[in-house]
Amino acid sequence: MRISARADYAVRAVLELAVREGDTPMKAEEIAAVQDIPHKFLESILGDLRRAGIVESRRGGGGGYRPARAAAAITVADVIRAVDGPIVSVRGERPTDLSYTGTAQPLLPLWIALRANVRRILEGVTIADLAADALPEPVRALAAEPAAWENP
Repeated sequence: MRISARADYAVRAVLELAVREGDTPMKAEEIAAVQDIPHKFLESILGDLRRAGIVESRRGGGGGYRPARAAAAITVADVIRAVDGPIVSVRGERPTDLSYTGTAQPLLPLWIALRANVRRILEGVTIADLAADALPEPVRALAAEPAAWENP
């Protein structure tokens, strides 16, 4: 699985908005500068996030972006799906849409299991968790394993 630049930037932008929740809306230019995200690319990402109901925008001098709901109600999976679509795909298809025959049949449950594990992690971490630097224990435990930091 690869996390696209689009997904990484989207999570970073929503996180930046969440830590400033309650303040005035943030302009895209400010988010881009603080998070070192290309401004034009961020504008497109924010449009996707707005259409998905993750952020809301207001025009004008006091305008900008803010979370559309509480950070505790936005998962990392929500953000990734908003900008990239399904979290795990095989050749651009959802694993449940695939079928294999013959010796390749064991691949389908493997891809389904992979998707289930990725979803379990990304749906189990909210933007509020990230904003508080408080990852859920199972995620912290996985990240603490020395092998998790190795590149085979």
